[in-house]
Amino acid sequence: MSTPKALLILHGKQALNEEVRAAVQGKREQGWELAVRVTWEGGDAQRFVDQALADGYTRLIAGGGDGTLRDVAEAMARAKTEASLVLMPLGTANDFARAAGVPLEPEQALDLLDVPARAIDLGEVGGQIFLNMATGGFGSQVTANTSEDLKKVLGGAAYLFTGLSRFSELRAAYGELQGPDFHWRGELLALGIGNGRQAGGGHVLCPDALADDGLLDISILPAPQEVVGTLRSLMTDGWGLDNMFVRARLPWVEIKVAEGLAINLDGEPLQGDDLHFSALPQALRVHLPADSPLLTNRPD
Repeated sequence: MSTPKALLILHGKQALNEEVRAAVQGKREQGWELAVRVTWEGGDAQRFVDQALADGYTRLIAGGGDGTLRDVAEAMARAKTEASLVLMPLGTANDFARAAGVPLEPEQALDLLDVPARAIDLGEVGGQIFLNMATGGFGSQVTANTSEDLKKVLGGAAYLFTGLSRFSELRAAYGELQGPDFHWRGELLALGIGNGRQAGGGHVLCPDALADDGLLDISILPAPQEVVGTLRSLMTDGWGLDNMFVRARLPWVEIKVAEGLAINLDGEPLQGDDLHFSALPQALRVHLPADSPLLTNRPD
């Protein structure tokens, strides 16, 4: 019987993480041949994925924040591989992993190596592939402007702290979105185009999104003046905004006009005015918990 093997692509900031080291050693003691590669600069994730596939690895592990998970997922999707991915969430937000029910402890995350992989969808825009969500509006500005030092001190609460401190900068943006039997235009405060459910450190924008239904969930928070004027109290009361959203579930959607709309792709700024988003059905095999909320046909 051959020894099962996997390769962990680990973000450089986590190289000295003792919990990760212990989890890797524990898996090796269980009989796994588990190799580790540490990223240092842009492009490393792509290079490590390509080399791992060339070396015959059929299971890869992405260890890091949402950006690292996206980079590895994108590289694997471009390779059109049957190899599967395990997520080891080590970032501040861990939005996709949290929504999917992936354990945040490295040892428990690695236990997913023994859970059957499921094919999930990815999103694509302008040649870029994403795992979780594209966001626009005030929340995206908050995400982009939350400092790394603040995240180290406050964790996910750093996003809320930054948002509360930047209310004087709150501005509505104008957007026009079009998809199959869908058209919306107007001023908006927030936009989510999701394969996952949350972004920006736990803000749920697409609460019903599924990662394997072949569709993207679209959530728009319109910006009538009364919403802008009362947003502070709504945040204080726990983001009681759900009934104000315009929502749709589409195979693709195009942002035809975006005036003053800052957009992030899994936390990274996205450039462009006319943006076409598409779902890529069953583009990647991922080891998720059997009862993951993002999966269809899960046990009751």
